[in-house]
Amino acid sequence: MSPFKRNLLIITVIMAAIMELIDTSIVNVALNYMSGNLGATLEDTSWVITAYAIANVIIIPMTSFLTAEFGRRKYYIGSIILFTFCSFMCGQATNIWTLVFFRFVQGIGGGALLSVSQVVVFELFPKAKQGVASALFGVGVFIGPTIGPTLGGFITENYSWPWIFYINIPIGIAAAVSCFFLLTEPVFKQKVSTVDWTGILLLAVGVGALQTVLERGETDDWFSATYIIWLTITSVVCLTGFVLWELKTENPVVNLRVLKSKTLSVAAFLTFITGLGLFTSIYLTPVVAQRLLGFTPSQTGLLLLPGAVIAILGLILSGRLLQKGVSPVYIIAAGFGLFIYFNWRMSALTLDTSAGEITFALIFRALGLALLTVPLTALAVSSLKERDIPQGASLNNMMRQLGGSFGISIFNTYLARRIAAHRTDLLSNITSTNTEVTQRLNSYLLYFQNKGFGYLDAKVKAMKVIDNVVVKQSTLLSYGDSFFLLGLLFAFTLPLLLLVINQAKRKGGPIIISDH
Repeated sequence: MSPFKRNLLIITVIMAAIMELIDTSIVNVALNYMSGNLGATLEDTSWVITAYAIANVIIIPMTSFLTAEFGRRKYYIGSIILFTFCSFMCGQATNIWTLVFFRFVQGIGGGALLSVSQVVVFELFPKAKQGVASALFGVGVFIGPTIGPTLGGFITENYSWPWIFYINIPIGIAAAVSCFFLLTEPVFKQKVSTVDWTGILLLAVGVGALQTVLERGETDDWFSATYIIWLTITSVVCLTGFVLWELKTENPVVNLRVLKSKTLSVAAFLTFITGLGLFTSIYLTPVVAQRLLGFTPSQTGLLLLPGAVIAILGLILSGRLLQKGVSPVYIIAAGFGLFIYFNWRMSALTLDTSAGEITFALIFRALGLALLTVPLTALAVSSLKERDIPQGASLNNMMRQLGGSFGISIFNTYLARRIAAHRTDLLSNITSTNTEVTQRLNSYLLYFQNKGFGYLDAKVKAMKVIDNVVVKQSTLLSYGDSFFLLGLLFAFTLPLLLLVINQAKRKGGPIIISDH
């Protein structure tokens, strides 16, 4: 392959990976618009995010089999075409569940765009320059989720939310055409093994059932709904069966035996928490900015931009520290600390919080997560044998996606409960004996009377204003509670690093993350 074709293929597969990762966060700032336009609640609209994440969780462990079965070239190009087609169908959706369905299928198509792209990039670099490949791909894929909200905000405000999906179409077509002419099969083809259909089915049904319970439980009063009971039973049976089956079958879709490594087990759990924090924080922040502070989608997207730029520097820094022999444990601890500080600042939000204050807090979020990206993978594979590294990395990546999909569902439920609790608490203080409430009510009453309303109509409107204030304050307090809980979760998880502080040893050379 000529240098020009080689560089063009590298750019193509990195762009495909960035496109896939942008779609994990580009919808976040458009949730309000989708919710209103499609006549859906915010809880239902959050399925647009989680359906995509669940699909990734299901398809990532199958990548090795699908690549071997269909050939890398056919599978990769087919995945790009499927992703691009579903992007068009997402933009055409006229109701929330049609959109969720095509987002799920889009996530199935996107499963190969990250894992196969990474392998192709490493193949195109000689061993002496694998460090360059690692840095190039790492910076490339980090751009996706960090610029997603900024890009989504600009598109939503200046055009309409369907265009956040349509933008994938020209990129997808160009990537498919480029790969058709440039992408080849690997020199050493994988041996096709028997696919673990039982494991795949148990994983898909178990995760899907559990996700539905977490999403719909609060709305339908949990176990008072019969289908919630049955889905809970289904998830417990399937996930338990999945673990038992994977431990005994000869060719498991997810090799859980590698979890015998204490270092991998700890790293996988930390990665789960990191995924929860990554996706939940990027979900909560745009909603707070738009619904409570009145920011436009473009303004909301720009809040994240400075952090995105600094995060790239953090990603490069963590890579260099690992190359110099710094234990990933210390870098991970620093990342957790920065993310905890971000949540502490966000938990103190008020209705007067400025854009500058939020942007400053988001810089700590981005830098903290950047310091976790590569070191967590390095920690996960640090004690594995060479043959187990691909499975260990794949399992670690799957845990990140699981954390993200579960996190949004769990925090939606927590938010609903905290809003109800704070509303009850605030309403208990709105009495005729509370002079501050009486004064405010009278000022609203006088305002509406001066606008020409009669006494009774003015009183109804004044009470409505008071109720709106209660709703807004209880919602704000609930989001503050959510950020605080997220930070607390990271703080309680951090001491787990003490279990592996002596076992974590840096492997020579770059860290190659493969989902194969």
